[in-house]
Amino acid sequence: MTGAAIKLFLPLDSVAVSLGADELADALQSAAEQKNFAVEIIRTGSRGMHWLEPLLEVEHEGVRHGYGPVSPGDTEDILEAIAAKTKHSKSLGPVEEIAYFKSQTRLIFARCGITDPTSVEDYTDHGGCAGLDKAIAISGDQLCETVLQSGLRGRGGAGFPAGIKWKTVAGAPADQKYIVCNADEGDSGTFADRMIMEGDPFLLIEGMAIAGLAVGATKGYIYLRSEYPIAAKILKTAIARAEAANILGENVRGSGKAFHLDVFIGAGAYICGEETSLLESLEGKRGEVRAKPPLPALEGLFGKPTLVHNVITLCSVPAIIAKGAEAYRDFGMGKSTGTMPFQIAGNVKYGGLYETAFGVTLKDLIEKIGGGTRSGKAVRTVQIGGPLGAYLPPTLFDLPMDYETMLANGAGVGHGGIVIFDESVNLLEQARYAFEFCVEESCGKCTPCRVGSVRGVEVIDRIRDDVEREKNFIVLEDLCDLMVDGSLCAMGGMTPIPVQSAVQHFPEDFGMMPAKRAAE
Repeated sequence: MTGAAIKLFLPLDSVAVSLGADELADALQSAAEQKNFAVEIIRTGSRGMHWLEPLLEVEHEGVRHGYGPVSPGDTEDILEAIAAKTKHSKSLGPVEEIAYFKSQTRLIFARCGITDPTSVEDYTDHGGCAGLDKAIAISGDQLCETVLQSGLRGRGGAGFPAGIKWKTVAGAPADQKYIVCNADEGDSGTFADRMIMEGDPFLLIEGMAIAGLAVGATKGYIYLRSEYPIAAKILKTAIARAEAANILGENVRGSGKAFHLDVFIGAGAYICGEETSLLESLEGKRGEVRAKPPLPALEGLFGKPTLVHNVITLCSVPAIIAKGAEAYRDFGMGKSTGTMPFQIAGNVKYGGLYETAFGVTLKDLIEKIGGGTRSGKAVRTVQIGGPLGAYLPPTLFDLPMDYETMLANGAGVGHGGIVIFDESVNLLEQARYAFEFCVEESCGKCTPCRVGSVRGVEVIDRIRDDVEREKNFIVLEDLCDLMVDGSLCAMGGMTPIPVQSAVQHFPEDFGMMPAKRAAE
């Protein structure tokens, strides 16, 4: 085939790879050689429509057209269809016109699935470094104030105002300060951190560099979970190229200021998602919770002031600095500003990542966007915010997704993970699992968490086996209160949330009559 090579875009994202993207790339190359077609295969991040992976894209007149899910056996026919500009059974049309994708508001994931994640040129050609270039022209105080005024809150789960953290670290006197990115994404049903690190790592690098300029930190660490080998490889390559392009190094974008960045691979402990345990691990110690105070913002890594944020929080920063606090506040509702990448998982037809402004309802995320359950059965509950999140019933699905509304209803936005269960789920077993999970993952430092979780499994078993059920419900309530009030960190303090929500909303699974029926 003569003429310019056909550019084919194929994800290197972990989900796509697990579904055969690497084998598909080899098959495409082989088929192209056999048919004498000139092709260039560009590996990108994922668009987040996981049910379509591996998703192959080709550009026609500036518009990306998709084919998916594609298997190696489809390659010859698809290449012929592309060359002849004819339809194929796997044709999806323009990717950005797919309903799931078209209705999103992509600020953080604007480049993910479009650019080569290790190309600095691709990044800057698509608007990258605009925030960093603006940041080096203004003071650290102005940067901190902009983040504060934007209303950005930590996307790791707690929802604490990011600007307050920035100002605290910036105002702390020290000869050395650190920026630490918590990329130990361990919650069930969450994958936004991994996707952005694999698909647009320079965004995280830029966000951390801006944070360093703002608070006076010259060194940063990305604490990455060991289960993310593709992300580790991409991040290390991107960091090296960012240094060569002066996005990192001794002279960040000609500012005369330094910021260096390293990747640290975690040891596989869920507890290291808690910021003080993470800092202990970074220092080469056992991942174990620290008592607070002192706060990490004042005495963090190696005893120095440390700004700790999760991946999505830091990736929100470049757009805030580039476009301004007011533009960012235009998205969302109330004190929940900006966008959130919701991760739709579990028993769902269209699982994947969906970025939108705060305020979308659970019902829309589950039904309109997720398409309902994969099994075809009715949705009975969703768990929001990972294994320590609340189970909510369909009567609460019309609630808008924002920090205050979720908190008022005994739940939390968390990291944006939504795990869907159909009517076959047993909520007593899910409550038991919450305690089991805490038994396995507790660092063991405090008694309420270490011992309370073991006792919790025993109490749930007695309730299941109808052993003095009423008395054991009283014990369960007291145990949950003790864990909430006495635990050193959120591991023990949040374990009762799934348990109590399961009992409250699904009492029949615990052998109890629902409150409404009892009243009748």
